[in-house]
Amino acid sequence: MAIESVAPSSPLGSGRPATSQVEDKGLKKNAIGYLSNVVIGVASVAPAYSLAATLGFIVAVQGIGVHAPAVLLVSFVPMLLIATAYRYFNRADPDAGTTFAWTTRAFGPGVGWLNGWTIVLADVIVMASLSDIAAIYTFKLFGFTELGESKAAIIVAAVLWIAIMTWICYRGIELSARIQRVLLSAEVLILGVFAVVALAKVYGGHPTGSIQPQASWFDPTALKFGDLVDGVLLGVFIYWGWDSGVAVNEESEDPNEGPGRAAVVSTILLVVIYLVVTTGAQAFHGIGFLSSEANSEDVLSALGKPVLGGVLYKLLIIAVLTSASASTQTTILPTARTTLSMASWRAIPGVFGRIHKRYFTPTVSTLAMGAVSIAVTVTLLLISENVLADSLIALGFPICFYYGFTGLACVVYFRHELLKSVKNFLLMGLAPLAGALMLFGVFGKAADFYGHEANVESPAIGGVTLPLWLGVGGLALGFAMMLLSRPFFREFFARKTETAPIGLVEEPVERAPTHF
Repeated sequence: MAIESVAPSSPLGSGRPATSQVEDKGLKKNAIGYLSNVVIGVASVAPAYSLAATLGFIVAVQGIGVHAPAVLLVSFVPMLLIATAYRYFNRADPDAGTTFAWTTRAFGPGVGWLNGWTIVLADVIVMASLSDIAAIYTFKLFGFTELGESKAAIIVAAVLWIAIMTWICYRGIELSARIQRVLLSAEVLILGVFAVVALAKVYGGHPTGSIQPQASWFDPTALKFGDLVDGVLLGVFIYWGWDSGVAVNEESEDPNEGPGRAAVVSTILLVVIYLVVTTGAQAFHGIGFLSSEANSEDVLSALGKPVLGGVLYKLLIIAVLTSASASTQTTILPTARTTLSMASWRAIPGVFGRIHKRYFTPTVSTLAMGAVSIAVTVTLLLISENVLADSLIALGFPICFYYGFTGLACVVYFRHELLKSVKNFLLMGLAPLAGALMLFGVFGKAADFYGHEANVESPAIGGVTLPLWLGVGGLALGFAMMLLSRPFFREFFARKTETAPIGLVEEPVERAPTHF
């Protein structure tokens, strides 16, 4: 069936079939393969960093205790459900702007613009904690204890890490992908060794405080619902980032199928890694060790010497360092492509759509992401008493927001396809809708819980906790900026909602010529 081709910047009648074309933004075609899509998706989540930074806080949530694996299993469910939405959307519309482009089509330009902003917001917030961890672990690796305790030294090192990773992203997607393969391979190998050795010692040597794994650890029904939801907000963060492998779709081989399939595979790989490593970590010394104030912010480093011993414990330091640095790089990649797409759709100034003539990468978008990340990182390191805890909580809000809207958009955009088969109904409709409702529910519960100063690390500012200022306040700021942008980008905001043309998912998507 022939599908109408309409340039992305053209206003469409409400509910009319969408375009079958993706505007060529000048990115390098066929630059990376399917394996690189998976690697970028997993590396962006930063498994070692996420576990080191989050596991102690999950265990410490009231009522969670040894049931951290159950929390991670429940947190995995909405991620997998939303990943199905990404897969179908990417088959129909492999636009580097991902959620921005898709929610614009389904809900209109206002919602689309706000979701584009939300992706940028989440990525900028996480850069503070990623670069903070990368800086601290750099000093740990080389034994510079005093520098690791100096705020000034940490700020300088964090800025340098962001600058280096921004340069790598600027230099080209192939270089970024090659570095990611090396970093992720080392990270996963080290985590595997840690988990195997920890469990072997638990069963063979019975270290002090060790507890043998139980099936009940993985049972979410053993938890009170409220406690489970509080833990899931942190669990959502621990999985976030797999969509980065989709954001490089326009630079991928088989852009319609590869990135979307990689999103689903990435989430499955992550849950396996997390369950194995979490089980080994809490079995070795028990939950009291993990949740103690001295260890909760860095459980892998605390377990390094007793599990691996000697100098081998530095392997875990290397794992977390490579994880944080890799994620710093893969956080810049999707953000730059989101703003590139927004510029291509005439939603923000066209300067963000500039492409390097040699490297075929977004120039202004990449450099701007690096510069803004440095500014926010320095600010947070100066004002927050616990950047790690505050940023982890704050991140949950934009993550739940734009993942949730992606799920809803899938249902709305493909609504004429849902009843054509049981598969369509389940995977295009029910799964994304369920994932969205779960994430929006977590958003509301978390806003209530973390709105109380007693449940966060830093003191409130003007009666509002810092995580709410960063997360919910950042969304409110985006809404205000969207309203202020409307007079300046009339063509974009004149767009109408769209629906998927019949058969769009099955037919190849063409590329429209670039307009700038």
